[in-house]
Amino acid sequence: MSRRTVPRRVLPLIVLAQFAGTSLWFAANAVMPDLQQAWGLPATAVGTLTSAVQLGFVAGTLVFALLMVADRYSPSRVFMVCALLGALANAATVGVDGSFGTLLALRFAVGFLLAGIYPVGMKIAASWYRERLGAVLGVLIGALILGTALPHGLRALAGEGVVGAVLPSWQHVVLGVSLLAALGGLATGLLVPDSPWLQRSARVTPQALRLIWTDRQLRASVFGYFGHMWELYTFFVLVPTIVGLRWAGTAQSAASFFIIAVGVIGCVGGGLLVRRWGSARVAQVQLATSTACCLLAPLMLQLPDALFMAWLLVWGLTVSGDSPQFSTLTAQNAPPAVVGSVLTFVNCLGFAISVLSIELFVTALPHLPLALLLPLLGLGPIGGLWMFRPLSRQRPQRG
Repeated sequence: MSRRTVPRRVLPLIVLAQFAGTSLWFAANAVMPDLQQAWGLPATAVGTLTSAVQLGFVAGTLVFALLMVADRYSPSRVFMVCALLGALANAATVGVDGSFGTLLALRFAVGFLLAGIYPVGMKIAASWYRERLGAVLGVLIGALILGTALPHGLRALAGEGVVGAVLPSWQHVVLGVSLLAALGGLATGLLVPDSPWLQRSARVTPQALRLIWTDRQLRASVFGYFGHMWELYTFFVLVPTIVGLRWAGTAQSAASFFIIAVGVIGCVGGGLLVRRWGSARVAQVQLATSTACCLLAPLMLQLPDALFMAWLLVWGLTVSGDSPQFSTLTAQNAPPAVVGSVLTFVNCLGFAISVLSIELFVTALPHLPLALLLPLLGLGPIGGLWMFRPLSRQRPQRG
């Protein structure tokens, strides 16, 4: 497809909408210190709430895929409806009044509806941009990472009083995220048309599960992704705790925002390097770098503030930057007839792995110092790098 045939507004709108919609993902995490103080929540609450979102996303992905929702209906309209409903579920947090069970249910609902935002946004982009998919996904997943970081940034601004009249409390941070998600959904549904090249996906087939293990190339990319998922969301959960060793309050939120948001550079920059290095090499280098950040944690935790922050920024840059390339490699290595099924099962399994990792690390956090705990976060990436070896010398694919 010639890029000239795509309306200029399409990619910017998809990217902005993805950023807005996925800001729902960590909205509760960013205001967790406020919730713990107001409602007396335990320290493990942040992990439990994050796991609820992840499990909701797994369930939503399976339901959307099995019912072929984005094939039966306009993907842009599906995105809009899910963004609006997700915004409502997130906004309902302000009325929970300390009920942890209700809050868990709402976070699960947000995760379920994110299955109609993140994967559907990728489907919309892929239907318009078939060439240089790695670069396009780099920008799109970069928007997801920025959306994930946004609630921390809003809390930092509220604490500084920069927007104090508008965002004076955690309730207003949550409502601000909901408003942004709703606007992103409306922009997609009303301004992004369905691609004329949109193709109907094949039905999800269990055969894909067998191929994930038996196909050597596919197995390499999938298990590399699984190693990445062991680390990624647990890192996001632990960032405020790590930063809290040096800073508190507004400074803690601001630092958390920048550490997560710098992943945008890793995603977009990795996409630009794909034509020269190939997706496999870009993913391998970034995964290896984030693994080193895990293993070197005992030393890095002792560094002066500037070097401590530099270490976390490098970690944030690379822990996210390999994500679009793993998605690209899996799509490229899966047989065309079952690529949709493969991506569905791989995403579900990957997010299930993230739940296991989050629960293990958050449970261990009160009992183990970070200097002992953080190197264990590298076990998944080490396994992923080992399984990834068949693709490590893959030549760049010209698009």
